[in-house]
Amino acid sequence: MSKLLYSATMSLDGFIAGPDGDMAWMTPYLGPNPLIDELVRDIGAILVGNRTFRGDDPYRDTPAEGQAFGGAWSGPEVVLTHHRPSVPWPGVAFAGDLATAVALAKEAAGGKYVNVLGADVARQCLAAGVLDEILVGIAPIMLGAGTRLYEREDGTSVKLERIRSAEVPHSSDLWFRVLR
Repeated sequence: MSKLLYSATMSLDGFIAGPDGDMAWMTPYLGPNPLIDELVRDIGAILVGNRTFRGDDPYRDTPAEGQAFGGAWSGPEVVLTHHRPSVPWPGVAFAGDLATAVALAKEAAGGKYVNVLGADVARQCLAAGVLDEILVGIAPIMLGAGTRLYEREDGTSVKLERIRSAEVPHSSDLWFRVLR
């Protein structure tokens, strides 16, 4: 059965996007990473929020712009949104609620990982009890503002168990299992 994995690169001070969704800060930290290369082979589908799907791209102005993992991965995507486009996108399904989006993504993943992209979708998955794992690459930069990796107004904490960690020149990667 497919697991849901939230993956993100984060600044040391906890931001996955800068102010106004800026992702350009990430570009210097997108170098080779054996752990991510391994993960990409194990992803069957992507579940992404609308802001992330339509948002800024760290690969902007490169041949890899608009491609997941800089073009290293391709496959089915499910976008959780209340604003479906009027024109269909090849390989992309749009769902208006979390349960439908998760079901579509798991089916499309065919037993491989569903990679969750976007802080709001990940927060919703955590709240619904369907997120299984979290992989965070910590980049050596502090942004000071932007979109946090995880934030809840009520301060709800999430207990995690480390599965593995890795060091590469441009980040420290931490992989956790979500404890229920």
